[in-house]
Amino acid sequence: MCISQGRKEFRRLKWDSDGGRPARRLMATTAMTICLASTVHWPSPALAQATASKASAARSFNVPAQPLADALNLFGRQSGLQVTLAASASRGVMSRAVVGTYAPEEALARMLAGTGIDYRIIGGRTAVIGAAGGGAAVTPADGSTSLDPISVFGDALGVGEIVIGEKELQQRNPANIADVFRGEPGIAVGSSLPMSQKVYVHGIEENNLAVTMDGGRQNNKVFHHNATNLIDPSLLKAVRVDAGIAPADAGPGALGGAIAYQTKDARDLLDGDGYGGFVSSNYNFNSKTFQTGLSAYGMQEGFEFLGYFNFAKGDEFKSGTGSIVEGTRTDLLSGLGKVAYEFESGDRFELSHERVYDDAPRPFRANTGFISGRPPWEPRVRDYTLDRQNTVFSYTDSTPEGWWDPTVVLAYSSTRLEIPIFPRPVAPSTVSVPYPGAGETGSFNGKVENKFSFDIGSITAGFDFYNDKAELEDPYDASTERARNVGIYAQARLDPWERTRLSFGVRGDQQWFTGTRNEKWDNAGFSGNVSGEYDLIEDLLIAKAGYSRVWAGVPLAENFIMNPNWNYGTGPEPVTADNYAFGLVAKHDGFTLEGSLFRTDIDDARTAKYAAARATENHDVRSKGFEVGAGYEWGDGYFKAKYANVDVSIDGKPADSDTGIYLAAPAGQFITLLAAHTFMDWGVTVGGDVEIALDNDDVAAGTPTLEGYKVFNTFVEYQPPSHSNLTLRAEIKNIFDETYSARATYGQEFGTVTPLYEPGRAFILSAKATF
Repeated sequence: MCISQGRKEFRRLKWDSDGGRPARRLMATTAMTICLASTVHWPSPALAQATASKASAARSFNVPAQPLADALNLFGRQSGLQVTLAASASRGVMSRAVVGTYAPEEALARMLAGTGIDYRIIGGRTAVIGAAGGGAAVTPADGSTSLDPISVFGDALGVGEIVIGEKELQQRNPANIADVFRGEPGIAVGSSLPMSQKVYVHGIEENNLAVTMDGGRQNNKVFHHNATNLIDPSLLKAVRVDAGIAPADAGPGALGGAIAYQTKDARDLLDGDGYGGFVSSNYNFNSKTFQTGLSAYGMQEGFEFLGYFNFAKGDEFKSGTGSIVEGTRTDLLSGLGKVAYEFESGDRFELSHERVYDDAPRPFRANTGFISGRPPWEPRVRDYTLDRQNTVFSYTDSTPEGWWDPTVVLAYSSTRLEIPIFPRPVAPSTVSVPYPGAGETGSFNGKVENKFSFDIGSITAGFDFYNDKAELEDPYDASTERARNVGIYAQARLDPWERTRLSFGVRGDQQWFTGTRNEKWDNAGFSGNVSGEYDLIEDLLIAKAGYSRVWAGVPLAENFIMNPNWNYGTGPEPVTADNYAFGLVAKHDGFTLEGSLFRTDIDDARTAKYAAARATENHDVRSKGFEVGAGYEWGDGYFKAKYANVDVSIDGKPADSDTGIYLAAPAGQFITLLAAHTFMDWGVTVGGDVEIALDNDDVAAGTPTLEGYKVFNTFVEYQPPSHSNLTLRAEIKNIFDETYSARATYGQEFGTVTPLYEPGRAFILSAKATF
């Protein structure tokens, strides 16, 4: 169905594999439109009738009472309808809880009861919701529909896909990236320091995933002892993870899946034209850390702006033993700025810049407590200055019509690390004279694509590119590697038959790689994916399965091990991967039961070392296992329990954290529990979570068993009903003062390594005021 727009002033929030950017107009997509027009067959009247009956068929719903936008997002997924919501109706409105079996229209009516908001079902596939009496949905004589500003929900989740939305992030109140993924046993984060944390999905390190921030590619591999992507979670609006199988439009290099981070917009914080801001503060009694965030934002006649600044200062924290963990004090600055202008025609330009800066003494190897037996001239701590920046420019059109839904993005991301380097002393001296060293990676990248929508689904087609550079600034070993890539792709997402959803795509990539001696190689390859869902028992039991084959080219080496004299021989091998997944999901009256099997095989993963002959060293990585979960959601709360068993090997042997640098980490068995309940009349929410890591004896010969741990956290949050702009929160992390290192933290298998311990018990008080 083609919907024309009278005012052309509506906006659309998508959460697709590109990280959730609004639709974009680009005239260059005309050629793709013509090409696909000749291949697409319009549905028959019988199919249209089946589509209409889909909207009236009874389904099982479990939509708790919550902010309207969140409720409609969940309703869209459970009903199979595309949902459009007037922006003027979305702010400050709570939905009614809907639990049970209803026709989608009846469920929607129950959800909106008492809100004063109208709705209509159009063509059996689209639910249009707008303010009562506000003319949000008006039918002109030609039968098309004119809409006020809207948001769109309802895209189905794929195989292995995890979406952590704004509501979940607010409830978790993350202090670091590990808190973002709390409750997801298949996702591990190593290190207790934000500046050295790395994310592992099913044991696979994030450098082997396609990672984006607001659509901009992240290529931040600088030093294996610091974080790949230093992220301030207070900037985030949502995170999407494709574990294993990623769509073709997720970007190049998705060997083990994809992670898309999305930051906040002014439109997420305002109903319409106007201005606002907030102040937030928290204090951590363990490390005596004080953190403050300040934000101002506004919208006026098409112009939008948002500014956010966050700073944190604190001392070193104490582990569960009560001992100070050296090199862990907090000194963080971060900020986000966005400006945008949307013309009456719907053409929209947006520019955003995000920066995170960490500058403090850290352990000599920032992801490790201490290594005994190292040279005596190495100090216990040294200064690390880590600076990550991300700039994204986008051109969009807020008025997609049928086959006209383009996207254009240009981005530049960079990470720079400065540390003192301590060389071997020159005899007869036994004192090392340090000199400054710096590593910097940068990526200029972009994409142009169009989403062609029709009655049974959509096809997204386009091209992307990147120009990456890794440079080491060292007076003795200055080195540079470069890689350029151009890719073309198409991804179809279809509902071809009742109870069936398919997604399949293909991409081709051409890469040009330049080594440290300016030697050049070029390689090309294809990637493909297919996944599907089928309702074995409609609205009760769903089966999912998928497969992907990924060609990722040659990854750049990390900066601080690059050698200007590397011998690449006949050239480095391109990295490839195969991913498999199968799962079942059962839902009934608020209960959910799910299970999945997964496997990832990565071949020829490059792990270069400093020696001249080791520039092209590589390994084969295998990750396999299963996850199961169960949960129950009621109107004002939920309980979730999940279990993951992840087995990771490198070259056929159990993975260890040293061989697995930039590849994988030892995993094992994990259990997570999450629960929360909101007392709506009082404005009080209480909740907590538990993470249990079981002992892991699947380790290399002669390596001790990795010890398990149990961590309990709890919180209470109060939002006074009479002052809804104020939020107060108290939480306790690691209630029982467990002494442990997160399983993915470097070095726990080695007797000479004292790992970087996690904080012991921590009391945290937070307050946020919005105006």
